[in-house]
Amino acid sequence: MLEFLQKGPHDPQNGDPVLVLLHGRGSDMRDLQGLAQVLSSRGTLVTPQAPHHGLPWGYGPGWAWYRYLGQDRAEIGPLLESLDALEAFLRNLPEALGFRPGPLVLGGFSQGGTTSLAYAITHPGVVDAVVVLSGFLARPDGVGGGGPDPQPEELGDTPVFWAHGTHDPAVPFELALSGRERLERAGVKLEAKDYPIGHWVSPEEMEDLKSWLNGTVDGWG
Repeated sequence: MLEFLQKGPHDPQNGDPVLVLLHGRGSDMRDLQGLAQVLSSRGTLVTPQAPHHGLPWGYGPGWAWYRYLGQDRAEIGPLLESLDALEAFLRNLPEALGFRPGPLVLGGFSQGGTTSLAYAITHPGVVDAVVVLSGFLARPDGVGGGGPDPQPEELGDTPVFWAHGTHDPAVPFELALSGRERLERAGVKLEAKDYPIGHWVSPEEMEDLKSWLNGTVDGWG
């Protein structure tokens, strides 16, 4: 079971919305707790910690979801291990939280956004929406592990919010454009937002995300 932190109402009830956010490389489960600002009054923010130590890959003392190989490539083995760990985590979420989530949104920043998108494609129907903050759409051969390549079409009606900085030096904006194009060709319900920033999130971005959640995810607002 992945370690995690949660923030939300003191008396959560069955059916309350839950936002699971995955941190970026070299970080930990504390990093995105400040984004609870996008929640509705009954929402709970859950921030799990990635299963891989980042130090061997040069990511510092934090944690990582996969080893980044450049451009839109993630090392298959570690990514699949993270997807399996995330699957077990989400399956056991009601027991871990003490209540049964209603609308379940999965997302994250940088590696967390990439991993969330890969999870939703390879596990269709588990989450109600996906949030990608400065991430990318991994190549099929970086997700499928040698089997049939998962395609964005697997998302079906699952909506995606994808925000990115146009001056991002870590995950180039071009990767956002190419990944979004693939989603749009697949008919995915995509909300794309761009900001004149680097590899971080901005207050305007969080306001846009909150508005999108309220207007897109049933029972969120």
